[in-house]
Amino acid sequence: MIVARQKRKENIAEYLLYMWQIEDLIRANGLDIEKIKQTVIAHYDQPETVKREITQWYEELIEMMRSENVVEKGHLQLNKNVIITLTDLHLRLLKSPKEMIYGAAYYKTLPYIVQLRAKSGGEDLPEIETCFNAIYGYLILRMKGEKISDETMEGIRQISAFLALLAEKYRADMNGELRLED
Repeated sequence: MIVARQKRKENIAEYLLYMWQIEDLIRANGLDIEKIKQTVIAHYDQPETVKREITQWYEELIEMMRSENVVEKGHLQLNKNVIITLTDLHLRLLKSPKEMIYGAAYYKTLPYIVQLRAKSGGEDLPEIETCFNAIYGYLILRMKGEKISDETMEGIRQISAFLALLAEKYRADMNGELRLED
């Protein structure tokens, strides 16, 4: 909760990846708040009041996961909304004549997106979600200690740079600093 709040303010891409990790952490603990208290919350160096707040946050996420039927897989609507918001911003950036650098970064990333979509078995996801899936998959492989090919690393680097630029544009937009029209 503390990390999520901070990441949401600073970097929306890191926030979304963190929240996907939290979803998986909750699943790995069987949506059991007692297990989460033992395996996660107990390790926080925080006062009891903050730990209670963190516990409540996890309980709310667990309840959302149950009510939204994403217990085994999928993402919470609040995380899907981030993808929707970023996709909308992405499309606005592509249409803006002032955002040629963003457009160039996107077109440099597009071949990797197309390749990922082909490998995903035709799953029709927004391009931005495809990018996040690639980065999240890479992070999971790294945590497992699996070897990553040079070709995959090249794609991950390009997608990461693209998402970093999008996150930067998002922050500017949220701060009222993004001017797409005259």
